[in-house]
Amino acid sequence: MINLESKIEAILFFKGEPVSRKKLSEILSSSVKASDGQGRIGQLEINEAIEKLKENLKDRGIVLLEKDDEITLGTAPELSKLIEDLQKEELNKELSKASLETLSIILYKNGVSRAEIDYIRGVNSSFTLRALSVRGLIEKTIDTKDNRRYIYKPSFDTLSFMGIKSAEELPDYREVNNSIQVAAKNLEEENKMEETIS
Repeated sequence: MINLESKIEAILFFKGEPVSRKKLSEILSSSVKASDGQGRIGQLEINEAIEKLKENLKDRGIVLLEKDDEITLGTAPELSKLIEDLQKEELNKELSKASLETLSIILYKNGVSRAEIDYIRGVNSSFTLRALSVRGLIEKTIDTKDNRRYIYKPSFDTLSFMGIKSAEELPDYREVNNSIQVAAKNLEEENKMEETIS
């Protein structure tokens, strides 16, 4: 049977962004309930598993980063030079198809959550978002409607590079923006239905 700290590591790797301890408890509790009908995984169990995971990651390339109540995976500080060199190499590369798709959604929606991007693209976008963020093409802020998630927007550098003052100046802005808004609304409705069922 897979232990709790391994599950937490997998969730953090998949999410690619900070996750609160409470959210981890919710995810893992629903996972356990679905697999063997057991009850909720408490905060004490989550905290113990996080401490074990910290211990397991000692002397590794990945570390557990904590800020307030949120945790995420990051690279070990002693490898910062290696990562910096890799980042420089990435910055000089052309954008991949996945990066261009994701950046287009962010540009045309001008404020979009990762869940909405994933829904529109049909795949997990966490690594693509990280790559765009590293290149300084996008920035993320806490969602004012739900402080458990982030909203991604184009950076000023991106707008400046494209020679536009705002997203409204993009080609076919209204048409594309409307399509993205419809997809975002569909996702919202699906989420509401899932909450009602559960």
